[in-house]
Amino acid sequence: MVRLLLSVLPVFVLLTIAIIAPARAFASPKAPASCPITRPNGNHQPGDSGVGGYGNDDLWTNVYMWSMDGTVPVDGGHVLADGEFGDMKWAWWRYVPGKLTIEGRRLDGPARPLRAIVPDGYGNIGFQVSGLIFPTGGCWEVTGNVGDASLTFVTFVIPPPEPFVPHTFWE
Repeated sequence: MVRLLLSVLPVFVLLTIAIIAPARAFASPKAPASCPITRPNGNHQPGDSGVGGYGNDDLWTNVYMWSMDGTVPVDGGHVLADGEFGDMKWAWWRYVPGKLTIEGRRLDGPARPLRAIVPDGYGNIGFQVSGLIFPTGGCWEVTGNVGDASLTFVTFVIPPPEPFVPHTFWE
């Protein structure tokens, strides 16, 4: 029994390090003070009292969708073949009827505009999921629009550590 435990223990330790160490290294970057990350304002979608709610009388989103500090730390599963970061799922709530459109621009450097995927099938009002594609890391201003209504927030997109090598334990 001891021999079995001693033979399995090193594998367990290596797997634990492989899982935890990258997460710790990845979680350490912070947004610079020059990026005015939007903080929750207490607005919540109907029936929810969760953390991270940000909105106005027309639209709601969760500015803590990806982390509790308002940043978007990108993992390997969200690095696209062209090097962009997406499809980052983002929830919205429309208090006014209409089709949600989303636009975004990088505030701290040059970049192509943010791309957004807003699927059909969610009706004309209420919950709407979207997918955001950030061309680069950095400080991003994102605006959701429904008709004349809009909601803007700022987030900081943190690329994965370089060099990034995708891996899986199943290969």
